[in-house]
Amino acid sequence: MTGKLIGIAQVREPRAQPLEMQRAKVSVDAGIEGDIRGRKRDRQITVLFRESWNDACRDLGVPLPWTTRRANLLVEGVPAPQSAGGQIRIGNVVLEVMLETDPCQLMERAHAGLKAALTPEWRGGVCCKVVAGGDIRVGDPVSIA
Repeated sequence: MTGKLIGIAQVREPRAQPLEMQRAKVSVDAGIEGDIRGRKRDRQITVLFRESWNDACRDLGVPLPWTTRRANLLVEGVPAPQSAGGQIRIGNVVLEVMLETDPCQLMERAHAGLKAALTPEWRGGVCCKVVAGGDIRVGDPVSIA
C-alpha cells in the first residue's frame, strides 16, 4: 500500500508555531534541517497520520489544522504503526519508528479535550529516527514496512 506525504512542518525554537514547508532536507544527524528536535536520537522526526488526526478531530467535533499536533510530517493512505521497529519510507528517506508520540499538555492548551482524543490507537503519531536521509517534498510517495 502506498500513501502520500501531504504536509511538512518544522519548529525552529521551543514552543514556537510550526512553519509549514513544501520541501525539506532530511539528514541522519539533524532530522529535518532547521527543526529544533532533529538531534534527539529517538525523536528526530514526528509523523502524524491524516486518518488518525481526522478521527481525533471528529471525536472533538471540530476540524483543527494538523499543525496543532506540532508534528513534522503529515501522511495519508497508509496504516499508522502502533508499535516500534517498523520503517516509514518517504521517497528515498527512511525513518525507523521508535515510539508513540505521547499527547502532552500542549495539546490540551491548543484545544480542550485534544489530549484525550489523541490517546487511543497511537492517534498522536510516531517518533522516528532517520535511517537514510535525502530530500522530501509534499506529494512524495509513502510506504510502511
